[in-house]
Amino acid sequence: MELLEAKQRFIESWGKLGSEWGVNRTMAQVHALLLISPEALTTEQVMETLQISRGNASMTLRDLIDWGLVEKQHRVGERKEYFFANKDTWYIARQVARERKKRELDPMLKILEELSQIKGSEKDPEYKTFKKTITDIHKLAGDAEKILDTMLKAGESWLLRWFK
Repeated sequence: MELLEAKQRFIESWGKLGSEWGVNRTMAQVHALLLISPEALTTEQVMETLQISRGNASMTLRDLIDWGLVEKQHRVGERKEYFFANKDTWYIARQVARERKKRELDPMLKILEELSQIKGSEKDPEYKTFKKTITDIHKLAGDAEKILDTMLKAGESWLLRWFK
């Protein structure tokens, strides 16, 4: 397999993986392109390589910056903006986990906290079933939050110890 074909397969695979994780496919593909690029790229280079519109490229790059996965760089004497991805895989994993926690787990915990305040009679089977289910899910989500918080604060070796 030649390098060009390998790069294309990586970009496509990363895009598919990203969409399975709940990240926009184009966002994951732009991230993949920047990950395998030794130099920062311009919006035009991203557009040309991935065959996407300027609007899509600009919006996607802005989202990647918001997620903390890409940095915007300026070069002296040039008006163009350049974009560069942090290539540290542990950093990437922690940033994705941090964003997913903020966007998915935190709102769910807030709702579960509100739902756990439901009033009712322990004699009512519907109330008991609802209350137990919400309590169990709330506990599980709270445990997941603790694990994620530990991961976000820890170094790479912490996670690897779990699998050895």
